[in-house]
Amino acid sequence: MDAKAPSHSTQDRIAVLEELLNERYSVRAFLPKEVDRATIEHVLTTAQRTASWCNSQPWQVIIASGAAKERFRQAIYKEASGGLGDDYDFTPPREYVGVYLERRRESGFQLYNTLGIARGDKTAYARQALENYNFFGAPHVAVIHTNEPLGIYGAIDCGAYVSNFMLAAQALGLGTIPQAALARHSGLIRRHFNLPDDRRVVCGISFGYADHAHKVNSYRTSRASVADTVTLVEE
Repeated sequence: MDAKAPSHSTQDRIAVLEELLNERYSVRAFLPKEVDRATIEHVLTTAQRTASWCNSQPWQVIIASGAAKERFRQAIYKEASGGLGDDYDFTPPREYVGVYLERRRESGFQLYNTLGIARGDKTAYARQALENYNFFGAPHVAVIHTNEPLGIYGAIDCGAYVSNFMLAAQALGLGTIPQAALARHSGLIRRHFNLPDDRRVVCGISFGYADHAHKVNSYRTSRASVADTVTLVEE
């Protein structure tokens, strides 16, 4: 018998993945309870199996917890709330058009409606956006960065790592939220963590235990159908 043969049926295995994908959502309110070191290391060990271009494994991860997280939070919140920063290492979307704009608006309005923020209340929008820099109350924040010469493909590999990090965390009972907003302050992140100039910040991931009682965690975003996103070419 092949020692590497799966120990469960194909249906059992895909059911686990489907369950994790369906359960996972972007958590915007966390409990103050810290995650133990062994659980964090389990997430990291699992995510490290992520596939990458030529097995380059370009991701490097900083995880700030405790007093270190609080110092980072204060620094990045101060810059963001002062209107400073906006120095992405990777060019953000120029604009959202068509169906992409519709999906973005749907997601935003779900968030605002859940929080009771009136449509068009730009002050409240801005206040909620700043919660990114409080890490939504999460006790831990990860910063994912890559090597500049690897370019966009290094960032793509990091994106795959982020997805697997979140799925591993979900499997272990944790909540996560990926945050491109943190990468808006890449210069500050390099200075704060003494990173070399050739490091490029991809995103952050705030994580911990979700506060399931908080209303902001009560809604779920939709997904497009396969027919809307896939073209099958057979002839």
